[in-house]
Amino acid sequence: MPRAIERILVIKLSALGDFVLALAAMKKIREAHPKAHITLLTTPPFEALAKACPYFNAVDTGGRPHGLAAWLALRTRIRSARFSRVYDLQTSSQSNRIFQILRPGPPAWSGIALGCSLPHSNPLRNGMHTLERQADQLMHAGIWPDAPVTPGAAPPPDLSWIVKSAPSDRSTPAGANRPRPYVIFVPGGSAHRMDKRWPVERYAELARILYGRGFDIVVVGGPQETELAHAIQRATPRARDLTGRTDFAAVAVLGAKAALAIGNDTGPLHLAAAAGAATIVLFSKASDPALSAPRGRVTILQAESLSDLPVAQVARAAQAMTA
Repeated sequence: MPRAIERILVIKLSALGDFVLALAAMKKIREAHPKAHITLLTTPPFEALAKACPYFNAVDTGGRPHGLAAWLALRTRIRSARFSRVYDLQTSSQSNRIFQILRPGPPAWSGIALGCSLPHSNPLRNGMHTLERQADQLMHAGIWPDAPVTPGAAPPPDLSWIVKSAPSDRSTPAGANRPRPYVIFVPGGSAHRMDKRWPVERYAELARILYGRGFDIVVVGGPQETELAHAIQRATPRARDLTGRTDFAAVAVLGAKAALAIGNDTGPLHLAAAAGAATIVLFSKASDPALSAPRGRVTILQAESLSDLPVAQVARAAQAMTA
């Protein structure tokens, strides 16, 4: 009788930057279970990215159920799938509730849910960067015995699979003038975290400086950030406004080909950095780069309030990264 296929559930529900960082742990889970059927439990914004990802066989976007009927349906789906193991990369009150509704007899569970069988019991976990924290979690789960857990040691997420699947750009014929290199601007972010944003007039001034140095400017973000792009265009009319016009994969492809990406601590900048862009990320006291900064060719600039961060300092960092 053929051996049953191992069935694994991975849980990751949260914001884009966190999701991008978790791709490193997701890759390790796939490597540890190469023949398993792996399902990702997530939310609708990440469906397309997750379905394109080579680490999963199935994607369930019902990870934040609303109402009793939806919770019962989620419990039924998880129980009927007969998962042999769950890797909870969300480790939040939400994923703890998911664990508790599976009692009695929940699957083997890696995370911090009360009573789980594979607890991440490191008391220092909340002071670790996401990459080292999740590497340490997988070490405690027994699938990464030599996990790099010292600060800065864990590998960054790998988005080469997105870049490889993108259509090649053959729009510039041989012998034609090559397009100018471009810099991605990410001036937006969560609407309820305005303290994580560098003032848009500073982006506008920086755009003018970088355009004068020979770089085109490409502004990305959600449709709600189009006015930010328009403010930048008033200073640099040739800046391209792609707000609301790019999905997550397109942002990654742009990042892979960019000379530089500059932006606030927000999801699209994490995507660009993970795709390989040289990146300048701007942090205020509202978040801690030691816990959540993107990794790769990254320069971190900090100010207690981003209104105190001068354009000249960012321009100098940009010069150093593009020299």
